[in-house]
Amino acid sequence: MIQCEQCEYFRRGANGQVQFACDPFSTIKEPECLQKWELLKMTQLVSSYQKTLAFYERLAPMQEKMFRMMESEMDDLDESNSWKQGSDEDYDDAGLDEADDDADDDDDNDEIYPDPDAWKQG
Repeated sequence: MIQCEQCEYFRRGANGQVQFACDPFSTIKEPECLQKWELLKMTQLVSSYQKTLAFYERLAPMQEKMFRMMESEMDDLDESNSWKQGSDEDYDDAGLDEADDDADDDDDNDEIYPDPDAWKQG
């Protein structure tokens, strides 16, 4: 078995980082080379994932601030539109329900038009 340092596809970077220039599908010389290549690729994958997590940690406070701001804007919008819609809470607070409200409307009409057939008597 040859050592990686003796292989023509082995390169060591300026900072001491190991790099393989070999293609795992065509230029692997020994089975151990493939295992080492997989190990290096796994290390690169973990490093990329850690950098992504660090970036997300930097974004988290800004995202939280943005979500709070959006929630307050949506609450303000709901509050400004609340006068357009009758809420069930108004009925609950007064001890009434919608059927009672409809019955009150009929009573008001009875005062104005006491007899619905009065127009026939003319």
